[in-house]
Amino acid sequence: MAPAVRRYDPDRRRRIIDAAIRVVGAKGIAGLSHRSAAAEADVPLGSTTYHFKTLDDLLVAALREANEGFARAVADSAALADPEADLAGALARLLGEFLAADRGRVELEYELYLAALRRPALRPVAAEWCESVATALASRTDPVTARALVAVMDGISLQVLLAGTEYDERYARDILTRVLRPA
Repeated sequence: MAPAVRRYDPDRRRRIIDAAIRVVGAKGIAGLSHRSAAAEADVPLGSTTYHFKTLDDLLVAALREANEGFARAVADSAALADPEADLAGALARLLGEFLAADRGRVELEYELYLAALRRPALRPVAAEWCESVATALASRTDPVTARALVAVMDGISLQVLLAGTEYDERYARDILTRVLRPA
């Protein structure tokens, strides 16, 4: 019998991360294990432990991947490049688009983000997300105000997700405007 041939699979790590995100989306963080990620990615269990020594390593990679969307949308926003653009309005619009695009995905992102409360390994990644959005916003305002905008957008997002209410773009714009131009 010939020895098993190792298959070159450069996308395996990515597939495992994507599978972990799907597992967390379907079963929550409690449902994620190396075994469940391997089954979802259709890879051997050893592949998950090879690429991610601990479950926290896998969660860090999943959180980093999940967080990219909104941070990228903010950084790519034309309103950041145009000093005359209504920043509060643009951010309120982006936040609404983010929440409306795929609510399940947003819930997943926040579940991973909030897991940092109990899993210290995730805290630096959660902080990276806040910092990346604040850095993008700092091109239009000062760093302290940029961090305040991130906090307000987080708060509004959590209220919408937890209360199950509709996103109110006008309310978000009004609150973001208050942060940008206090009375």
